[in-house]
Formats: sequence, structure tokens, C-alpha cells
Amino acid sequence: MPNEFELWKTLSGAEVLRALADGRIGRGLGGVSEYVGDRVLEADPGRVVLGWTPEEKLCNPGGTAHGGFIALVLDNAVGLAAASLGERFVPQLTLNLNVDYLRTVEKGVPYRVIGTVTHHGRRRTVCAARLVDPDGALAASATASTTPNKAFERGLEGAAGA
Repeated sequence: MPNEFELWKTLSGAEVLRALADGRIGRGLGGVSEYVGDRVLEADPGRVVLGWTPEEKLCNPGGTAHGGFIALVLDNAVGLAAASLGERFVPQLTLNLNVDYLRTVEKGVPYRVIGTVTHHGRRRTVCAARLVDPDGALAASATASTTPNKAFERGLEGAAGA
């Protein structure tokens, strides 16, 4: 079986996300996601589903999830949806993010964050994300545009030649 680094170099964007979901790649989505607790549940080209159960540390004084953390998980969903289209996984840089908060997001409730690509161009990808509760009620939504992180691509290419 290939090592984790080989998987990053050989799998498509969607395949890397599926490997994160099923544990074949163990590092997850990185430090920020470890802190907020979002994780990949499903991935297909152009679509990703994250799971997120807000913890108390992410709440505002009113006891509900802080809007900044809600924006963060929506941003992760759009970035990963865009990355899922690549021949190789390349993280995305967010060019803009517009969030609509529709209802409170409660701690301890398991939410799903669905990111989808609405337009994929060579340099820019436009995406949408929805944060839904267990009953399917929409709690927040976002639209965003992203661009591939060229520094990551160059680093991966350099590592491949080493």
C-alpha cells in the first residue's frame, strides 16, 4: 500500500478527500479544522459533505456557535468542493466569501455542511455551501470564489522530483 505522501501525489482531488473520510490519509484537514472539529464525510467531483458538531469553545456569550466559526466551516466546504475537481488535490485560496446566517447554530448538534461547485474555470471556481441541521433545515449558506494555491502545487511538484 502506498504511503500517505504518495497518496497526496497520485490521487485526484475527490479521491484525496475520500481517503481523508475513510482514514487512509490520517492528517485530516489541518490545525484549524482540528480546532473547530469539521471532518469530511463524503466527496465526489464538485461536491463535498462535511460533518460538524459545534463545541462550547466555539460559542458566543449567548451560547450559540459564533458566526466566525460558521463562516470558517462554510469556507472549508467551498474550498474542498473546488479542490475535489482537480487531477491532484490542491488547496484553494478564497477570493471572496459571502455568508447568510438564517438561524442559530446550537452547540452539540450534528450539522452537515454541503459544498458544491457552480462554475469551474481555469483560474477561478465559484461555489456554494449550505449548513443544515439534522432535520435538513438551512441554518446558514455561503457563496464564494476560490483559486488554486499555486505555492502548494509548486511544493508538491518539487517533492515529486526529489
